[in-house]
Amino acid sequence: MKNLTLDRLRGSLLRCLLMMNFPRHHTAELLTSLMQLPNAVISSDSDFWMPRGLRDYRETTLVDSSDFLTPDRCKALTDWWLEKLRGANLPNWDIASTCTIEGIKGLLLVEAKAHDKELSEAGKSQPTTSNSQMNHKHIGIAIEQANAGLNGVMKGWALSRDSHYQLSNRFAWAWKLTTLGVPVVLVYLGFLNAIEMCDQGQPFDNNRAWDSCIRNHAKNIVPDDAWGKRLETNGTPVWFLIRSVQLELNKVD
Repeated sequence: MKNLTLDRLRGSLLRCLLMMNFPRHHTAELLTSLMQLPNAVISSDSDFWMPRGLRDYRETTLVDSSDFLTPDRCKALTDWWLEKLRGANLPNWDIASTCTIEGIKGLLLVEAKAHDKELSEAGKSQPTTSNSQMNHKHIGIAIEQANAGLNGVMKGWALSRDSHYQLSNRFAWAWKLTTLGVPVVLVYLGFLNAIEMCDQGQPFDNNRAWDSCIRNHAKNIVPDDAWGKRLETNGTPVWFLIRSVQLELNKVD
């Protein structure tokens, strides 16, 4: 597999690809079960997701495929996040899928982890070029907007460009999508018992261990009451969920 070396095929990356490597109906059922919401479903017939599996392992920025968002929404997201497009990067999602939420086309977004050291407290890396300096400032403003917007829904948010950047940009993007009328389910997914990752960090033994780990990581940044609740931005729903799953590594096509 081009650009994907064997030593990277473990942990959360391998397990995400395995989830997407099942027959389409199985993957759709598995992704739907991650949401565990009464009015949210992913269809094997009509929905689109990335990555596609072991043979097509590309992640997505959401704006790189019209299957996820309309062109006008893609432009709105990109303009909100970046000042200069040249040489710039947008956040990549471990798993993203279209879905139907309360009868409206929406998105399932998954951030996956297999051990505790995958959760970083670092801020965004410092810019090294004039373009990246402008984008650094622009992204800071975008995250501040998202933080203000989320605090208007529920008090206690403290998203930041300069600390817990990976966490902050996930919630910022989820918020922005809802302002564009796109319902969102953001899932923090813990893969259990990834024992091959013991050389990198502490794997999660059970759902309680993962739940505690992500809540502690997000403490004072994400209000604890925000997890698992239906929130709204201008009438568009969003959920922030903590889920876990254990995959058998021999379930490879």
